[in-house]
Amino acid sequence: MPDHAKIYLEEAEKYARLIASQPPLDGVIEEIRPFEGLDIVDIGAGTGRLSAVLAPRAKSLVALDASQAMLNETARQLSEAKLSNWRTEVADHRRLPLEDGCADLVVAGWSVCYLASADAPDWEDNLRIVMSELKRIVRSKGTIILFETMGTGVETPAPPDFLLPYYAQLANLYGFAHRWIRTDYLFESTKEAEEMTRFFFGDELGDRVAREELLRVPECGGVWWLHAD
Repeated sequence: MPDHAKIYLEEAEKYARLIASQPPLDGVIEEIRPFEGLDIVDIGAGTGRLSAVLAPRAKSLVALDASQAMLNETARQLSEAKLSNWRTEVADHRRLPLEDGCADLVVAGWSVCYLASADAPDWEDNLRIVMSELKRIVRSKGTIILFETMGTGVETPAPPDFLLPYYAQLANLYGFAHRWIRTDYLFESTKEAEEMTRFFFGDELGDRVAREELLRVPECGGVWWLHAD
């Protein structure tokens, strides 16, 4: 499998191209928590997938990520949109550089999983600390929304085994509601589809995309949300 940590540090621009082939998620977020005029924190913001669609309607937005290279891409998008209500900062999910009760909405897209995978050392402790931090920064009556993978190259959810314990704890221990959505990739050519899927997901999926000459690569995503008391 490709080294995602290296990709996030060294190939942020190419990663942003991959993500741009997926549908925007502001409608999914809006159904859970209308976000017009809210103070929003996007942790694990990456190249701005969520920040770019939330910031135009937010009162304020803080984008946090462990990779400065990824945040540079987020900043580029928000600057090009001529927005001024945002800032970025490098941060670990377990030590958020934010005040208590600073956010009406906290979102995290495809990032908590790296700390909460059953393959990660002390994953349960990591998850406990992350949950504590998210609940610390969200205001009373605020909302936390997490997006994670439910499988790439599949039409219905088939999450990786190493994420199942994490997903179970979100629902059973931390009280998150959840559902699944489709987050298919739609590419302009079969060549691009093969290149981009091989780049991020590895040779097995890349070979399948080439063999089947796919333009649309199916993917399922999970959405978990919690409304604070």
